Amino acid sequence: MMVAAGFSSFDTMVDKANHVLKEIEHAYGWPKERRKQSYAALRAVLHHLRDRLSVDEAVHFGAQLPTLLRGVYYDGWKPAETPVKLTGEEFFRRVRHDFPYAIEGDTEQLVRTVLHVLEHHISEGEWKDLKARMPDSMSAVMPS
Repeated sequence: MMVAAGFSSFDTMVDKANHVLKEIEHAYGWPKERRKQSYAALRAVLHHLRDRLSVDEAVHFGAQLPTLLRGVYYDGWKPAETPVKLTGEEFFRRVRHDFPYAIEGDTEQLVRTVLHVLEHHISEGEWKDLKARMPDSMSAVMPS
């Protein structure tokens, strides 16, 4: 479904963002009516991933996101307060705290699903760098 914003570049940005959300819904098995949930899952994972990275790493990763998702990624960011060192368990706990919906399965499955979708929108080199900077407990849930 195409959304018409009246300006082709904006239409393209909206379509790309909706495509990512649709990929999350498809991968998790949610119907389109759960778009708010796919957005909340993406937002929670992006924010805690961003906060786990150094400022330089966060910027390199953010630069690869589709434009509208880049805005979601940077929304509320406080670079002076990063990086936040988190174990995988702490990361999952924070994502769960920021995801206000019931989860089929567990938080790890939710995070794994979002990361799998994001991997397709990031260059292979950037993804490998990102994975290498994560603690073992986090890199284990990241697709390779």
